[in-house]
Amino acid sequence: MASGEAARELLREFPVVDGHNDLPWALREQVRYDLDARDVAVDQSAHLHTDLPRLRAGGVGAQYWSVFVRTDAPDPVAATLEQIDCVRQLLARHPADLRPALTAADMEAARGEGRIASLMGAEGGHSIANSLGTLRGLYGLGVRYLTLTHNDNVDWADSATDEPRAGGLTAFGREVVREMNRLGMLVDLSHVAATTMRDALDASSAPVIFSHSSARAVCDHPRNVPDDVLERLPANGGMAMVTFVPKFVLQAAVDWTAEADENMRAHGFHHLDTTAEAMKVHRAFEERHPRPVATVATVADHLDHMREVAGVDHLGIGGDYDGTAFTPDGLDDVSGYPNLIAELLDRGWSKADLAKLTWKNAVRVLGAAEDVARGLQETRSPSNATIESLDAPAS
Repeated sequence: MASGEAARELLREFPVVDGHNDLPWALREQVRYDLDARDVAVDQSAHLHTDLPRLRAGGVGAQYWSVFVRTDAPDPVAATLEQIDCVRQLLARHPADLRPALTAADMEAARGEGRIASLMGAEGGHSIANSLGTLRGLYGLGVRYLTLTHNDNVDWADSATDEPRAGGLTAFGREVVREMNRLGMLVDLSHVAATTMRDALDASSAPVIFSHSSARAVCDHPRNVPDDVLERLPANGGMAMVTFVPKFVLQAAVDWTAEADENMRAHGFHHLDTTAEAMKVHRAFEERHPRPVATVATVADHLDHMREVAGVDHLGIGGDYDGTAFTPDGLDDVSGYPNLIAELLDRGWSKADLAKLTWKNAVRVLGAAEDVARGLQETRSPSNATIESLDAPAS
């Protein structure tokens, strides 16, 4: 049997649980949530990485929809609520394809029904505005993981891509982790500094996840997971879900991006500036220095390394579709997962190991977090701690 056909057969039984997809943000940015203008029931490949036909073609059985908002949003809590509402509208419009999911049991029920289990993850601690009550509110609305930071620090945790300030987690940050454990909300360590990763592993009594991160030993980018952290996942029970973003998985793309950003600054532009003048400078740079291209094999190299360090029981997939401008060849959109599974089959991964990678590990981790929460709720009341009470400077 050809690897591609074998991959599709495996995904029919054990479909992909993807840890991170930014479709709600793309719908906000492109059409301000006009779901008729971007009807995902039909091919949207001219605009998006994601639609229902391509999710089906890709063998996706569960998706964590990111309810991300920018750190500089005037009211991040309100914006996060709008993102949650977008997901709810998608579920209401497409009940034959998308099933709301809050638990591991819901995920399995969706698989049995042939629908795509739809969960939510909030990307960045700024979405709770330093409030444990808001954290509980998001959980009540269906959010099942919180990424502790995005690209910028929050008051209680350091980001991988900001200047260190807290040195990892503050006392309030550790309380956030403990309250997430009590709720059954997964602690997501993508985007956080390595110091924050280690502090969170020390503080958490439940499995953690990396919803969309790859291996730092393979590609030296601060968004990726160092080996000493990967080595701790078996004892914690958590998982790292490999991402596809070229500038996080291909060292040549990391180096190219740094050079391109420096070129923008040298011409007086912020590296994220997308004005016509800034893009003219960027396109001229790209003409002189073609962008390096990642492939399916690039991503598989990360998974091979992560399996060696953390073990196959602690791996998953988090593509970051519709949250990145560029994707690897062969993983162009959500229909591409069979290409990755075929590559891993060609490398000697067993079907049993691939079933863990695609489906079983993610379901187990959410179920384990639920088990921890049930125990904690018998002995611990909701925390009313505030950042002022825990992180106030000593007098």
